[in-house]
Amino acid sequence: MKKNIIVTGGAQGIGKIVSTTLIKEGYTVSVLEIDQEAIDELREEHSSDDMAFYQCNISKENDVKTALSKSMEQFGNISGLINNAAINNNKPVTELTLDEWNQVIGVNLTGSFLCAKYATPFLQKTNGSIINLCSTRAFQSEADTEAYSASKGGIFAFTHALAVSLGPEVRVNCISPGWIDVSGVKKKSKAQQYKPTDEDHMQHPAGRIGKANDIARMILFLLNPENSFITGQNFVIDGGMTRKMIYV
Repeated sequence: MKKNIIVTGGAQGIGKIVSTTLIKEGYTVSVLEIDQEAIDELREEHSSDDMAFYQCNISKENDVKTALSKSMEQFGNISGLINNAAINNNKPVTELTLDEWNQVIGVNLTGSFLCAKYATPFLQKTNGSIINLCSTRAFQSEADTEAYSASKGGIFAFTHALAVSLGPEVRVNCISPGWIDVSGVKKKSKAQQYKPTDEDHMQHPAGRIGKANDIARMILFLLNPENSFITGQNFVIDGGMTRKMIYV
């Protein structure tokens, strides 16, 4: 039986590349995605019996319970959870409404909690792995990112707390991407290919901005049971940008 991995927000952006990479590596993938347009496009591009789609708002408890139950029924196991789905609403804090704040926290943080909560009984049976997508925004900021940054700071803390609670049966880690160019892997109505400049690339000690494949490869590493001594950790994948001192 192939290992079944849940990927939230798995039909566009980083999630889309993660979903298709996992299929190529021999997993089955259950895509939890709220956007039907993105689901339809991915289904058309990557039709496979090993990929299932569940339209789901991860901030809604019943949606999550139903999607995970259907995934388990279809594939017979849940061996990994990639909490990738996230939204932002960047605006001055004096203009950010409570509803807007709650929406960001609801999807990014509460959604990850709900998916972990209801996936855990299945993951305990398979000695599975949870990988949360954090962000370098949990540790450094631009203006007007309070809701998103707070949600990702919560993901960082949620990860190490969950790793202690669920070990040793389930490993829990998080990845903090830096600048990852996903302009070409959004749904078609929002896709707008960005052409990075030399200056964009050279802001990074690695000499380039990131690609979604950089994150997918890290996820494959963390899913590998041979790396079972790694849990409760955060992996910054940012080309070294957060280590570079900038003087103007």
